This record gives sequence, structure tokens and C-alpha cells, in this order.
Amino acid sequence: MYTHRTATVILTTVILMTCVTNAYGQMGQQWEEYYENLIENEEEEGQDIESGYEILSELAENKIDLNNATREDLEKIIFLSDTQIEEIAEYAYRYGPIRSFGELAMIESLDPERRELLKYFTYLGDGKQQDGFPPLKNILKDGKNELTATARIPCYERRGDRNGYLGYKYKHWLRYVFKYGQYVQAGITASQDSGEPFFSSNNKAGYDYYSFYVSIRKAGILKSAVIGRYRLKFGMGLVMNNDFAFGKTAALSSPNSANTVRAHSSRSEYNYMQGGAATIELVRGLEITPFVSYRKIDATFGDDGSTIRTILKTGYHRTMSEISRKHNATQTAIGGNIRFRWKGIAVGVSSVHTTLDKELRPMSGQQFRRYYPAGKSFTNYGVYYGYLNHRLSIGGETAMDKAGKIATLNRLTWQASPTLAVTALQRFYSYRYASLTSMAFSDIGRVQNESGVYVGTEWTPYSRLTFTAYADIAHHAWPRYRVSNASTTRDYFASLSYKLDNLSFDGRYRIRKRSRDNSENVPIGLTEHRVRLTADYRNGKWCHTLRSDMALCRHTEQSKGWMTMYAATFSTDRVSIYGTAGYFDTDSYDSRIYVYERNVMYNFSFPSFYGNGIRCTLAAKVGLNERLSIMCKAGTTAYFDRKHIASGYQQIEGSSMTDIDFQLRWKF
Repeated sequence: MYTHRTATVILTTVILMTCVTNAYGQMGQQWEEYYENLIENEEEEGQDIESGYEILSELAENKIDLNNATREDLEKIIFLSDTQIEEIAEYAYRYGPIRSFGELAMIESLDPERRELLKYFTYLGDGKQQDGFPPLKNILKDGKNELTATARIPCYERRGDRNGYLGYKYKHWLRYVFKYGQYVQAGITASQDSGEPFFSSNNKAGYDYYSFYVSIRKAGILKSAVIGRYRLKFGMGLVMNNDFAFGKTAALSSPNSANTVRAHSSRSEYNYMQGGAATIELVRGLEITPFVSYRKIDATFGDDGSTIRTILKTGYHRTMSEISRKHNATQTAIGGNIRFRWKGIAVGVSSVHTTLDKELRPMSGQQFRRYYPAGKSFTNYGVYYGYLNHRLSIGGETAMDKAGKIATLNRLTWQASPTLAVTALQRFYSYRYASLTSMAFSDIGRVQNESGVYVGTEWTPYSRLTFTAYADIAHHAWPRYRVSNASTTRDYFASLSYKLDNLSFDGRYRIRKRSRDNSENVPIGLTEHRVRLTADYRNGKWCHTLRSDMALCRHTEQSKGWMTMYAATFSTDRVSIYGTAGYFDTDSYDSRIYVYERNVMYNFSFPSFYGNGIRCTLAAKVGLNERLSIMCKAGTTAYFDRKHIASGYQQIEGSSMTDIDFQLRWKF
């Protein structure tokens, strides 16, 4: 119900926001807005979009010297395509050092938006090369330290906080990083989720989760190496990828198919390897990347207690039941990659062997789970290729599991002109292909049970106008979740962006047609229409944004929803302010609206809203000096159509919920 307390919270937030935006004005950065546009359609496609945000956040804090950047350095900038990476590297080699970012206009494939974005992740050094790997005394003397402490304070109490959860309701984490340029990085992350015991109950080690790593780069023939926890990607990701994969919107503008070995510094408790990995350049153009991993995982057991029914990914350990599943199984992985590159041609071979200490035996009673990965050991191997020139980029990978089942993904990007690019992708993932380490482009977020064709284009007829569109048709030969027969998905998307000096407008429309079972388990058509309209006004340090989202879904009945949000941002050298106020009204969960929210550093927020209510946020960042900064964000959601929020242990007795995030960053 809409209560006096709710009204007070909403009114206070809006007043504060209005006062702030009239007194100050832009927090946040343009790269966050760009990333928001890339992930707008990803909420249902199962991609690890939080990992992409983490990569860009770290890169914004540790910029790359564009005049000394290797191809591997540029591959870290995930919004760059293979063609753009190649042309930037070639330009810097031929005409460097680059004196200003304006010079990048000479690179045809690099559009104005990406030229602007590069300023957030790169800088222009003097072009002088460092003589080899730095000595240890220099690393210890001149290395930079950063300590980040973050806490979330919920201004409400859940049912589990009163009786059920073993810990208190506060969430907090620490992140320490030592870094010396692009050569050495080491760190540790400690994280505690809300409700988990802290130095109590079955958790005597303090934080529920610890992650540690040491990373070395550019040490002679050792191009990169990580000891501790890390993430890997080979080729297109059909054999090995627990790092990052963009979805459909980003496939047009960022088809970066780089191999990566990257330290795992985030709070994700599932998607990482533990042990060691390294990329070694045997001779010029020939690289080998071996890795080994041994880690404990969370799992639910079958009725016999000796087989794994489900590998858990949540990382929650709040109750005795959840704690009993913590680290109760082990996963070992070993494998590697060999890659050869020469004059725009790339060829690679990958192999991964994964072993569990107990047999994985999913519940096969549900038809869609029948061919989920099962067994005690899994072997996957594949071959990938690539060819690149000024106009054409071709890449692909074909993988096979130990039973001979196949997955293949192939991509072609044609730069028809400096203003027009066309991308086509074809994939076939057998419904019996089994892998525990794959992640790649797909409609349902799995490298299994899918074949399809995707065609898209990005056209910039002149610098102020950009048109983007794609069409994707995917067939699923075997039943999948909530669909009891074979089915086909049709997905169409178009957007138009127009920019003036201080104004920009963006409109996008998506229609998706698929099947879903009704109450009698009979598949019938499900059609979704989603529209977004955005207007931005920038004036110096000010930025005002007005955005409207609309959704219409038809299945057994019609569900519609909309949300309108206003955001104001402002920043100076020392102070940044960001505030939003939005109203949403949807008929059901099917017509829910997703909104990306800026948060404290390294904290990703992409909530959905359904029902009827208001969402308001207010955040501020203050740099006390060059080394110390604090940031605080308050967010409140008030519902007008319910007396309680959520269910089970998460249930809140009330119609509103407010969270406060506080962060302290110290560089020394």
C-alpha cells in the first residue's frame, strides 16, 4: 500500500535531486551510457554483461598508452572490432607517435563515437618504448596501490533477517590492487553477501568469499601470465570462454574475437578458473596458452548423495541448507590453445578437459534437461580461423565434444564504406553438444540446441545520424525451458540516433516472436514489442536525460507496461552528482522494464521493474584529494499496488524499499 512513510521517502529523494541538479549538475561517464546501449537487449540472452562492465571499469582506472599499445592491449577495449584494432595499431606504427585524438579521424573504420570513447581508456604517451620488463626494485618502489571498501545498507528488514538467515542484513566487500603500469598487477577481493554469517556460525574465516591473483605481462616471450584466479577466452568461445560475450546489439559494433587471459578480480563466485595460465610467444606470430585449474564448486546432490544434480552459480551461503552445499564438489580443468597469426590470417586450435569429483546427473524427468551436460568428465576441442583486411573481417570456430557432437559459429563483417558496415553470423549448436566451459553468441544463452542466422548493419550517412538494425532467426530442435516442442525464435531490432551540438535523440524498437507453453503445456505464440525513446541535453558540465520505455506482450493474454525516467548528471574535477526519478506501470512480469543504473565503482546494477510505482536514485562522488575519494548512492523503490515486496525469506513487509551504497577509495 502507498503509505505516509513511502510518500516521505519519495518526496525527500525528489527534493534532494532537484536541489542538487540546480546547484551542481554530471556524474558518470560517456562510456557507461554507451555500454548501457549495448546491453539494452541482453537481459534475456544470458550473456555475462556484468563482466563487460568490470573490464571497462578497470580499464578506465588504468588507461593504456595508445602510442605503445600492442594488439593485445587494444583487444582489452571490448567495444573495438578486429578491423578497428588492426587499423589503430597500423596507424600508430606508421605515423606515430599520435599527438592528438583528433588524428584518429584518419582511421576510416573508427566512427566519431568510438574516437570519443577511446579518451576514457587510453592516453597519448611520448612513444618511447621501455627497455624490457622492469626490475623488481622499480616495481616495488613505483607500484601503485588502491584499496576500495564498499558497503550496502538496506533500510528495511526481510523475513530471513528476522528468522532464517544466519548473518546480518548488511552487504560489504573489500578490493585491494597493486599495479605497475601494464606489467604487473596483484590483488585480493573479499566479499560478504547480505544474510551470510561473518566470523560466526560455519564461517570462521570472516568473509564468505576471497579471490586472489598475480598477473604479469610483457615479460619477454611471456606475453601474459596469471597465478590464482583468472578468466579465459579462446577463439569464438565454443570450447573455452568464462570471460565475456556480447549479445545481439553489440555484435554489430564490437565483434572482437580476441584470446584473453585475465585476472579474476570481481565478486562473482562461479565463473572463474583457479590455478595458472600463461600465453607464450614461441616465435613471432606463434603463441601457446596452457592452463590448469582446480577449484571447489557449490552443488546440489541427487537422492543417492553421491551424484551432482545441479552446479550452483548464485554464491549465496545464508542458511544452513545453503552452507551445506558450499564447496561440496570439485572441478578440475586442463587444456590450452595454440594460435598462429600472419598478415591478417589467424588460425588456432583449442582443447579443454574438465573433470568433476562426482558424476553430474541432471534431473532428466523434465524433457528440456534430457541432453544437459552429464557425466564425470568432459572433453572439448576445436579449430578457429580468421582473416582480416581493410574491408573484410571473417572469423569462425568449429568445436566437438568427446561424443563427436558439433558446435560451429561463423562471422563475416564487410566494411562497405567508411559509413556502412554489414555483419552476418551463422551458428549451429547441436542439442547434444556438451560443455561446461563454453559461452558464445546465442539466442538463449547456451551453446546448445540452437541453429540460426543473424544479419545486421550499422550505417552512419553523416556524423550526426546513425542507423542500426538486425534480424535474427534461431531454431531450437529440442524442447527448451517452458517450451515442450521444437521451436523457432524471430528477433528484429532497429534504432536511429541523431546528435546535434548539445542535443541527442535516440529511438529503438524491438519485436521478438517465439513460443511458450500455456497452462496445458501446449506451446503457443509469444510476441513482445519493446520501444525506447531517449533525449539528452548537454551544456558544459550539465546533462539532462529523459527516457521512456514501453512494452507490449501477447501470449495467453495481453500484458503492457511503460516507464518514464528523468536523469540529471554533473561533474567537476572533485565533485560528481547523479540523480534519477522514474515512474513505472506494467500489467505483469512479462512486460517488465529493465533499466541500467550507475552505481559505485565496480558495482553493476541492471534492475527490472514491474507493477506500479516510483524509482528514485541519488548519488554523489567527492574527491577529498588526489588519493582519497568517497561515493554514496541511495536508491528507493515505492510500489502503489502491493503491501509487501518479494516472497519467502526475501519478503519485505511494506510497499517501499531503500538501499544505501557507500564506498571509500584510497590510492597510495
